[in-house]
Amino acid sequence: MKFTYSWLKEHLEPSASFEEIVERLSLIGLEVEGVEDKAKDLSAFVVGEILTAVKHPNADKLQVCSVSIGSGDPIQVVCGAPNARAGLKTVFAAPGTVIPTNGMQLKIGKIRDVESRGMLCSARELGLSEEHDGIMELPPDAPAGAPFAQVIGLDDPVVEIAVTPNRADCLGVAGVARDLAAAGLGELMNPRIKPVEGAFPSPVTVRLDFGDTPALCPAFALRVIRGVKNGPSPQWMQDKLRAIGLRPINALVDVTNFMTFDRNRPLHVFDAKKVTGELVVRRAKAGETLLALDGKTYTLDDTMCVIADDTGVESLAGVMGGEDSGCDESTTDVVIESALWAPINIAQTGRKLGLNSDARFRFERGIDPAFTLPGLDLATHLILDICGGEPSQMVLAGAIPDTTRTIAFPLAEVKRLTGLDASEQEIRDVLAALGFAVSGDAPVLQVVPPSWRGDIEGKADLVEEVVRILGLERVPATELPRGADARKPILTPLQRRSRKARRALAARGLVEAVTWSFVSHAEAELFGGGAASVALSNPIAAELSDMRPSLLPGLIRAAKTNADRGFADTALFEVGQTFAGDQPTDQRQCASGVRHGTAKPFGAGRHWSGAAGNVDVFDAKADALAALAACNAPVANLQVTADAPSWYHPGRSGSLRLGSNAMAHFGEVHPAVLEALDVDGPVVAFEIVLDKIPEPKAKPTKVKPQIDFSAFQPVTRDFAFLVDRTVAAADILKAAQGVDKKLITTVGVFDLYEGKGIEADKKSVAVEVTLQPRERTLTDKEIEEVAGKIVAEVTKKTGASLRA
Repeated sequence: MKFTYSWLKEHLEPSASFEEIVERLSLIGLEVEGVEDKAKDLSAFVVGEILTAVKHPNADKLQVCSVSIGSGDPIQVVCGAPNARAGLKTVFAAPGTVIPTNGMQLKIGKIRDVESRGMLCSARELGLSEEHDGIMELPPDAPAGAPFAQVIGLDDPVVEIAVTPNRADCLGVAGVARDLAAAGLGELMNPRIKPVEGAFPSPVTVRLDFGDTPALCPAFALRVIRGVKNGPSPQWMQDKLRAIGLRPINALVDVTNFMTFDRNRPLHVFDAKKVTGELVVRRAKAGETLLALDGKTYTLDDTMCVIADDTGVESLAGVMGGEDSGCDESTTDVVIESALWAPINIAQTGRKLGLNSDARFRFERGIDPAFTLPGLDLATHLILDICGGEPSQMVLAGAIPDTTRTIAFPLAEVKRLTGLDASEQEIRDVLAALGFAVSGDAPVLQVVPPSWRGDIEGKADLVEEVVRILGLERVPATELPRGADARKPILTPLQRRSRKARRALAARGLVEAVTWSFVSHAEAELFGGGAASVALSNPIAAELSDMRPSLLPGLIRAAKTNADRGFADTALFEVGQTFAGDQPTDQRQCASGVRHGTAKPFGAGRHWSGAAGNVDVFDAKADALAALAACNAPVANLQVTADAPSWYHPGRSGSLRLGSNAMAHFGEVHPAVLEALDVDGPVVAFEIVLDKIPEPKAKPTKVKPQIDFSAFQPVTRDFAFLVDRTVAAADILKAAQGVDKKLITTVGVFDLYEGKGIEADKKSVAVEVTLQPRERTLTDKEIEEVAGKIVAEVTKKTGASLRA
């Protein structure tokens, strides 16, 4: 909603400055989104009078001008404008001024060896238009030295406010003025609208015809004015419309636009000679069309309300008029319409047709029903004053709804709901200033909302009105009661894990994606889903027919889309829900990711130091472990097993388990799955079930810190074991670690060999064991004893033998 300050002052006699009004608008719920004050932006530019203009001695197209700004000596300015001449009043900018369009700051300089101490400006340089053929020409009586913006009428700031959907009454300047007057910033000017006495019966009549269906128009009023002279609207009206971004069309149309923004009363005008027979307000017939004023043809259906005559549809009710019955310069007889429409129907019609208009914006929010007839009278007065003519008597079909309702308002509710301490007189004054009728005595008042406040339904709404006008600054700041117990965490453990997983994966270079929760049936089957219980009854598309059993189909599809568009090396992750069935226990919160091409954690693509290489199973494993560690999973106790789901490569994948609890899977995506999805590999992926991560055990709050540093040198020993190929390396590590968990700090595999010198069904696994003494330095004998125990334990648990 936009309006100018001068427009506001036609409804409000302000008692405060413009700056105070702007600040208070936001405080009473009409948030100011912007103020355009050209006078302030152009304050450095003044009126200059060219006293003399002589040809530049060193340039054919330049002139040396002597410019007066009303005081001081004339100023020398070099100008290249063809219309620069003696006696011209124009716009002068002194050195130090910043030009709005290019940000250039003027300085004293020489142009072809002649000093220039300022600039004479064109309209384009000031950002006022695209005109740049010459400098601006101001009225001859403009006083030299006066602020340029004030001389041409740019000293009228434009205010833009955001109006919430419940405050349709403030979609007119008069409504904004009413709120400001109630807030004590001025006196509301609300002169009575004099009814128009019709000189003859209206030759155009109207009928409401909705049959047995719900009526979409409670009331429809019209009047004919004959003998009008349509043409340009007055300059004051054009200036107002242009200031808020509307293009003046002609007087009749401009009056309706002015009424829309001045009084929040959308109207429509028909050329009476283009109306055939009686006007009928009815539902559209399926297939009917309308060529609207925006030049587009719309196909209608029977849910839409139209205004029709004997020839067909003339207007889409409450949304937009038709081109065929529109008013132009040849119009001499006009029909003015002022009607009420069903708000929900207006909104539905606009959405179906994709048609927005200022009228629709207001009607779908609800306008003042009691202003239907006065609004028609006011518009009639404007047309008679501007275009002349003779008015007919008013015709009304239907009846103006009675919106009167009484609300019992206990005064104590203001204090109870907000803490604001207001006196009875203050409450009465606020409500009366806003147009409410107040009767009764304390402690319970009887309040009747005005017709323009359809949003007021109960006592809480009245409390809101009192508080916003008296000021939120009067509401005392009150701390929340803390109680004796400590604050409980706001986020659930699962929410905390989700956040930590996102941060950890983003830190590893993966980009977060949000994909559909639905996949095709074929994709669901590829990833262990496809059950009938998770098939959608009414899918939005055939390829989105099932709830996703995994996050990977969407991520792999997204990686493919990126690759098809030239971004082959992509790393993506997502944290979201997966669905194994239709029961609450079948829903899981997962964190999954994919890497495609060469999108390795340390970089992707080619580099002079060497190519990054394709992603592999260990990249996916590292991603999974990093996310698990961030979620406080017991990573050190996890086991790696080769039992990943079927959509992973059977020899290049694994699961991360804590006993029987499989928290995560990782590995290369199965080639058959990639082929079915039409994706070129390599692609590696991981899936973490965040619900399966156990909560860490609660620790006592008063525990002495455990310092695990040792002053003694650690000792490392290497062992190479011959084992069957079926033996997992993790079993060897577990056996070695179990010999002495206090002394043995780390055990890791550093070599794997199969081939010459090793039996076909055997493999050599070399491990490094680190011993960390804490009480004293180990002797060779003690080290050998521990080594012997390690060999014996590994042999016992895995059938291994020490390689010679």
